[in-house]
This record gives sequence, structure tokens and C-alpha cells, in this order.
Amino acid sequence: MATTTQAPPARPPATSPDRRRRIAARPAAWVVWGVVVFFFLNLLGVVASVLVSSFGQRWFDTWLPDGYTTSWYARAWDEFALLQVIIVTLEVSVLVVGLSLVIGVPAAYALARRSFPGKRLIFLVFLLPILMPPITYGIPLATVLYKFGLAGHMSGVVLANLVPSVPFVILTMTPFIEQIDPRIESAARMCGAGLRTVFLRVLTPLLVPGILASAILVLVRTVGMFELTFLTAGPDSQTLVVALYYSMSASGIRAQQSVDAMAVIYTSMMLVLLVVALRYVNPTQLVAQVKDEPEH
Repeated sequence: MATTTQAPPARPPATSPDRRRRIAARPAAWVVWGVVVFFFLNLLGVVASVLVSSFGQRWFDTWLPDGYTTSWYARAWDEFALLQVIIVTLEVSVLVVGLSLVIGVPAAYALARRSFPGKRLIFLVFLLPILMPPITYGIPLATVLYKFGLAGHMSGVVLANLVPSVPFVILTMTPFIEQIDPRIESAARMCGAGLRTVFLRVLTPLLVPGILASAILVLVRTVGMFELTFLTAGPDSQTLVVALYYSMSASGIRAQQSVDAMAVIYTSMMLVLLVVALRYVNPTQLVAQVKDEPEH
């Protein structure tokens, strides 16, 4: 009996629809990557020019300064009273982080463990200070704070920064709390633990990663917050970003290299905070936790 050998299936032609789509998509991808590279090259050029200027002695109509020195950093430290400004920045940031955690973590626990009408509306209200530009609610907020004599002092700066920071902690901590099995709390209550003991000794150790993530993100946000701090700060309550703005507006009075040195100090501080934040916080995990939030 003769056996018939089947020919292997013919390969699809090189001009198949999928192949044509991939070829057609390549120019668009190259354009997108070209725009991205162009943007980052421009950003790198701006940062590099400020960095070089902060070390340059004289720089007029040449590619590089005539000489280099570190004296501009010492002048900026003295002229802008950077030690006091950094102390105020740290004080405001620590107070905002602490109060945001004290208020936001219990509120996140209530939202994660309780179901009630209007819960989604409350989440939407918490999203508004984060999604809206701070200047839109910063001006009426500053007006109220000035009316009660709180603005112009550190208390006003802290209260203004709490408006977006507390919702940020709540929205960050709620998925962390929802991932903890409620049966752990039930078992602790069966053993005689009260609500305070359950929260401090059972939940808090499990929530340390989320609390740390929220604290670092709020810290970065507070140090970089300009609008709310600018509207409510006084002469003795300016953070580093507000002091940098005032130094830039006085660039015709002070040397440009001194202003650039202050900008480098602020940028370095923000980079350190971002590196620390990325060391302990994975943004993709936060996004995944928000997507996996159960329906109520």
C-alpha cells in the first residue's frame, strides 16, 4: 500500500496582514521614541547648564565657564540662610507626615472595613484634592487661614499641606488594609483584645510597609509642594522650594551662579528623597493594589 506524504503547510507570505501592520507601526514607534529622547536630552541640557553654572566663575558667550569654583555654594548658604530654610522644610514635612498618618490610617481602616451608602462618593471627594491643581483650592483655603490668623506661620503651612496629604494617605493605605484577612482581627478579639489593642499590636505591624510607603510619598510631596506653601508661608515659614522661587525672582540682585547653586541643592535633596522612595515603594505594586480593590 503506497503511502502519501503530505507537503508541509505553506508559510504565510511576507506581506501578510500582521506583517504589514508591524511594518506600518514601526514609523510611529520611531517617532514616539524620537520625541521621548528629544525631551530627555533637552531636560538633561537644562539641568547640566544649571549645574555647570553653579560651579562657574564667569560664563559669558562661551560653551564653558572661564573657571570653576565651589564658593557659590557657600555664598548661597549664607545669602539665603539655607540652614534655617532646610530646618523649616524638615519641620513642616515631619509635622505633615505625622499628622497625615495619625488622621489617614484610622480613616482608611474605617473605609476598608465598613460598607455604607455613599462610600464611593467619599472616595471621589478624597480624590479631588489630589487630582485638582492645588492653586484652584489653595487661594480660598489661604483666604480662610488668613482670616483666622493661621496663615503666615508654620501652622498655616502645615494645615494647607494636610489638605492633599491626608486623602493621599487614605487612598494609599486602604488597599493595604483590605489585603489583611479580617479573621485575624476576629481571632484577636476572641482572645480578649480590644479595638485599640487590635489596631496597635495586630494591624500596625502588618501595615508597616504601607505606612512607610505613605510616609515617604507624603514627604516627597510636601517638600515639592509649591502652591499651597507659597500662599500660606510667612518670612519665617518658607520651605526650600518657596525660598528658591524668591531667589529666582531676585536673580538681578544676586549673582546667577548663587541662585543656580541653591537650585542644585534643592534638586539634590529631591533626588535623594526620590531614590529613598523608590527603594521602599514600588509604584506598580500600588497601582496593582488599587486595581484589585474589591467592590463594596
